[in-house]
Amino acid sequence: MTDEHYQGYDTTMTANTATLDELNQRFGMTDQLRFTDQADGAIVAAIKNSRASAQIALQGAQMLAYQPLGAAPVLWTSAAARWVPGKSLRGGVPVCWPWFGPHPDDPAQPAHGYARGQNWEVRSSSAMPQATHVVLGLPPRADYQRYAPYAANLDVELAVSVGAQLRMTLTTRNTGADSVPLTQALHTYFRVSDIGGVRILGLEDHVFIDKVAGGRATQRGTVQIDGEVDRIYVDTDNDCLIDDAGLQRRIRIAHTGSRATVVWNPWIAKSQQLGDMDAEGYRQMLCVETANAADDARQLAPGATQVLSAVISLEAR
Repeated sequence: MTDEHYQGYDTTMTANTATLDELNQRFGMTDQLRFTDQADGAIVAAIKNSRASAQIALQGAQMLAYQPLGAAPVLWTSAAARWVPGKSLRGGVPVCWPWFGPHPDDPAQPAHGYARGQNWEVRSSSAMPQATHVVLGLPPRADYQRYAPYAANLDVELAVSVGAQLRMTLTTRNTGADSVPLTQALHTYFRVSDIGGVRILGLEDHVFIDKVAGGRATQRGTVQIDGEVDRIYVDTDNDCLIDDAGLQRRIRIAHTGSRATVVWNPWIAKSQQLGDMDAEGYRQMLCVETANAADDARQLAPGATQVLSAVISLEAR
């Protein structure tokens, strides 16, 4: 059942109820997409085509890996990370939704929302000549109201396209009769050669909220990391580039539907407080996140849709 130009399936199936055989029968593509069961029980969609390879966990709809053909891996995952039901893995691209950071009203709720701890359903898969597409969704459920009273009226899906570029599109629909608050992020962990030889271009002269030092400041020159960094840059609608001297490449992050960019590296002391962070891991990772947060927090009207998209590509240095 293969077409040179298009192959697609659109029968929804959840990770909770589907067997691997059922997932592979309905959504798998022998030459591009297979669902596998990791040793710790996590179900992963493994993609390999003529342009790139990638892995996506159904728990949290979390990208775990992305690697263009002939290139070093683009995403980073901690060597100390282990799958725990209901908790995202340290690395890849956790989906922070429907709030970013602490819950706005209840600090007892999980940080960065509940979506990254839930099993998502497979909504569709398709193959084009130069990319493989997978759509995962988290359907509204009444028991999500324990996290937020409006949760049952939100529907969210993540569409992933794997090719020479990695495209991630997070779409939220308000199916209810009341407006709801929405903050979110594609919390992307990028692999770098060494944090000391990396700089971020594209944030020059932007104001940022400094969550380490407190207050706001203006970025002077390129961003370089020499200590703990946790910042939300505001009014950022332009591309960012991670310039990596060691790997002789630049990672371009283009985004739409977002005017906030988060930059994070835990450095030494904070890493030691994270049980799933290996001792020297902070030197090989850098988070540059596409977000709706802080000044870019959204209010989603009844029937409205918010689309947040990030496109990641490599360039020679």
